[in-house]
Amino acid sequence: MSEKSLSVAQIHWGFPPTIGGVETHLSIMCPEMVRLGHKISVLTASIEGESDRVEYKGVQVYRSPVMDLNRFIGTNSTFSGDEVEKAFVNFLDETKPDIIHAHNLHYFTRIHTEVLDAETRRRGIPLMLTAHNMWDEGICLDLTARFPWDHIIAVSHFIKKELMGAGVEDEKITVVHHGIDTDKFKKVKDLEPLYQKYPNCRGRRVIFHPARISLGKGGDISVKAAALVKRRFPDILLVLAGLARKIDWDEAMPGDMAFISELVKIHGMQDNLYIDTFSIDQMAELYNLAEICVYPSTAYEPFGLTMLEAQASEKPIVVTRIGGMPEIIHDGINGYVVPARDHEALAHRIIILLQDDRLKRRFGTVGRQNVLTHFTKQIMTKRVLEIYGKVLNRQSATSI
Repeated sequence: MSEKSLSVAQIHWGFPPTIGGVETHLSIMCPEMVRLGHKISVLTASIEGESDRVEYKGVQVYRSPVMDLNRFIGTNSTFSGDEVEKAFVNFLDETKPDIIHAHNLHYFTRIHTEVLDAETRRRGIPLMLTAHNMWDEGICLDLTARFPWDHIIAVSHFIKKELMGAGVEDEKITVVHHGIDTDKFKKVKDLEPLYQKYPNCRGRRVIFHPARISLGKGGDISVKAAALVKRRFPDILLVLAGLARKIDWDEAMPGDMAFISELVKIHGMQDNLYIDTFSIDQMAELYNLAEICVYPSTAYEPFGLTMLEAQASEKPIVVTRIGGMPEIIHDGINGYVVPARDHEALAHRIIILLQDDRLKRRFGTVGRQNVLTHFTKQIMTKRVLEIYGKVLNRQSATSI
């Protein structure tokens, strides 16, 4: 069944140009499925100024206001069941999928998931979920363990344990780690064009924090650690990279930015900080200008694509011992793992790496090989398609 050309409906709250971990994952996996001969359609949120029907690298993208989380998160507004049902029915009527694959539809609102369940039952189409995260709230438990998903993909063993803790049966879950485009994220030999594009980085020892600028992603920890590192290496430059279009789940980003900005002033880091919003292509360039990458997340990080991007770019990375990150970064082998919220431990590891070029090269080489062996977009996509095949085969067997 996995070799048959499939029509797959992917459903998620965001898709490029909106960018985040899930959006990046879909932007990698969906075109790869198209390349392999499958028909991929995505239902996602409307964006002001963007057409409601576009093509993205062969993927048919349908945009609807009912998928716009920013429209009702943190407010009292919501969607009616009729409004959601109409959008889903129109999407499924037009795309005629063999299988439906939802992403993070086990949280935020029951309406979408319940409408989708009714439609898939009526049409006899299998319904899968990828759990990119878990939340400690009743709605998440209801829409995970008590909802009839035909199968659930967990993005890490950490998330699988969380799903099982919520009551999902082991055999209903498969772990599929994310994969990335290793042609996009790779070491560049000639850095001069990049220094011309990013003159702030020339002559500086760049520490790159390639995650959303927030407290949950450890932006404040990076600033405090960099302030300690500056005492030994006055020429360091901490690059905090944001992305222009983000879904702000809890409307926390403005407050987080204000707090981080105040920390920068307190520690006198104004001349040692470069902060801006960047596209995915620009992020790939910035990895090449970095000596070291840091990802000191304080939230329960389910996976973290930035770990793969840094390794593929042959850069050492320091992460926190939290969530799914230690599954990918093994302390002292392809990077360092430090306790969460410990800026002194982070600074210590940064200083060790800045002092040891051989260690940086070793971590970079091992990291690149780790990604090529386990975390490419080809490996990830093949595993997801195999799961589609098993789910469809199981459905065929039960319908005989």
